[in-house]
Formats: sequence, C-alpha cells, structure tokens
Amino acid sequence: MIGFLGEYEATLDSKGRFLLPAGIKKQLPEGVEPVFVINRGFEKCLTVYPMQSWTPIYENISALNDFDPKVREFRRHFLNGATQLELDSAGRILLPKSLMEHAGLEKDIVLVAAMTKLEIWDKEQYKKIFETFSPDEFSKIAAEVMAKKD
Repeated sequence: MIGFLGEYEATLDSKGRFLLPAGIKKQLPEGVEPVFVINRGFEKCLTVYPMQSWTPIYENISALNDFDPKVREFRRHFLNGATQLELDSAGRILLPKSLMEHAGLEKDIVLVAAMTKLEIWDKEQYKKIFETFSPDEFSKIAAEVMAKKD
C-alpha cells in the first residue's frame, strides 16, 4: 500500500498541466508505471489516487446495494468526474478542465499528502485553511479524533 508524506507546490501551464514533483515520484513504487484516478475532493480540492489505492475503493463502491437510493446518490457524487490519468513523456499530468473549475485551480497549486492519496488545492485556498484554524482548535479536534473508542 502506498503512503504519501509532504506538501509540494507546482504551477499549472496554460493547458492545465503540471510537472509531478520529484518528492512525490520518489514515493511511488519502483517499476510500476504511475497511473492515477483523479476526482472531486470532499472539500474544494481534487483528490488523486494511485491506481493501487483506487482499486479497493472502487471495489467497495461496486459491492454496495444498487437498489438503495443513498448508494446511487453517493456513487453519482463520488464517481462523477473520476478520470484515469497517466504522466506524459515529460512527466506532467493534464487536469480535466471540469475538475479544475470545481477546485478553482488556475495557476499556483499545492499537492498535499493525504495518506494513500494526494489532494490538489489552489495555493491561496490552501493557505487560508491554516490562517483561519488556531492551534487551540487543532488541539481540540486532534483530541477528539485520536481519542480511543471503546
């Protein structure tokens, strides 16, 4: 299983391409052609899954009860826009325009490690997350999330 660490800045060109940072490339398995699935994130960002991370998620979603209206609604929202991507010969990724619009991506972006996936944020939007979140708020949410559940 892949696990990512770090955050990396990149710049989109006029066609919506960016060079996959070397720090991320080093974290990908050797000898495997990097193939990704990108889709809308839960927040105003994009989520990039290496195929090894995407496959089990897709299998779980495929196994859900298609007769349940909530399942169908979830699938529509989660899978809508999901696109398979590969690096071009120059090591760049081309983002679909509709997904760029969803996340408000124009030029400066940040790729953020999120365990087995990456998030792509507009650089200014990403900075605002930390400008509006105090250390005290972070401490409280950390205690709540990391508390042992019986």
